[in-house]
Amino acid sequence: MLYRLLADVVVLLHGAFILFVVGGVVLVGRWRPLLPAHLLCAAWGAWSEFTGTICPLTPLENHFRQLAGNSGYQGGFIEHYLIPVIYPAGLTSGLQTGLGLIVVVVNCLGYGLLWRRWHRSRSLARG
Repeated sequence: MLYRLLADVVVLLHGAFILFVVGGVVLVGRWRPLLPAHLLCAAWGAWSEFTGTICPLTPLENHFRQLAGNSGYQGGFIEHYLIPVIYPAGLTSGLQTGLGLIVVVVNCLGYGLLWRRWHRSRSLARG
């Protein structure tokens, strides 16, 4: 029971991490000290998609599932949990590249808007 609970907690953390990678720029807009952490997480998220790297949380989840008497799964978190919901076919390298591009584009747009807002507020404070 404990290992199944730990595996489920890892899934929740993994999901929260993905949400932070994609939408953390909104949090950075409210709490600027999150900027370095978000940039690192977004870079990791994009890099792992571009290179097909498995996130370390996936083997950790599988480890807890095996200790709970369940079987683990092949592939990564996105392929196992999200792709079947969004894209019924399997994860391809082209799809992974597309997901990485989504991370980059969303964050570039978000940071562009934040930079403009920060720059404008600095100009208003001077004037």
